[in-house]
Amino acid sequence: MLTGKSLTGQVAIVTGASRGIGKAVAQALATEGATVIINYNGSAEAAEAVAEDIRSQGGMAETVKCNVADFAESEAFVKAVTEKYGRVDILVNNAGITRDNLIVRMTEEEFNAVLDTNLKGAFHMIRHLTKTFMKQRYGKIINISSVSGIVGNAGQANYSASKAGLIGLTKSVARELASRNICVNAVAPGFIRTDMTDKLPEAVQDNAVGQIPLKKMGRPEDVAQAVLFLAGNASDYITGQVLCVDGGMAM
Repeated sequence: MLTGKSLTGQVAIVTGASRGIGKAVAQALATEGATVIINYNGSAEAAEAVAEDIRSQGGMAETVKCNVADFAESEAFVKAVTEKYGRVDILVNNAGITRDNLIVRMTEEEFNAVLDTNLKGAFHMIRHLTKTFMKQRYGKIINISSVSGIVGNAGQANYSASKAGLIGLTKSVARELASRNICVNAVAPGFIRTDMTDKLPEAVQDNAVGQIPLKKMGRPEDVAQAVLFLAGNASDYITGQVLCVDGGMAM
């Protein structure tokens, strides 16, 4: 059974929460008593499985489909959640995609698609929730960036640009909203073992691990615990920061 209670009564939105890091974040927030809105734009079945797992352990969760890259769709999503629950306390902008390619071959569509979801998607959600947070005079916004946004990564000019942009967005919004008791921070994961990384050739995985000072990939739960810290009251005096969960890659 779920036993944590530090976020009881709070409502959290986690975008891209049907798998990987988003799934782990949703589960961690629910463990601490938050009602979790599991956003997805792909498999409804996968998202509902996450929600059902949370409910089976005594937690509260529901799924909502929304393409966060769409301004109007994001607005309708936020409106529906706030009307139903009356508040939103935590926003985790996790939704992200990759369209890897070398810069000499990268198409405009590949570049735009990644920026639209990873960066503009976060902007859309923050933009539509800001008035709610300001009215409450409280809110925690956590943007999932990446070590790629700090040190770059060959073949990921679009992804790295989007994640670096998230850091700039985090710092700017943190300055704008600090006077309203709203904290805005980012988490920058490194190589995290997910379904996507498990599909990589063994040689590629070995090369990735070789770049990590701790010599191992992280787990989605490692990132989720960092998010949990930034979502809770232990981080009330922290804003505009980037917490790297990367095994030492960006140090």
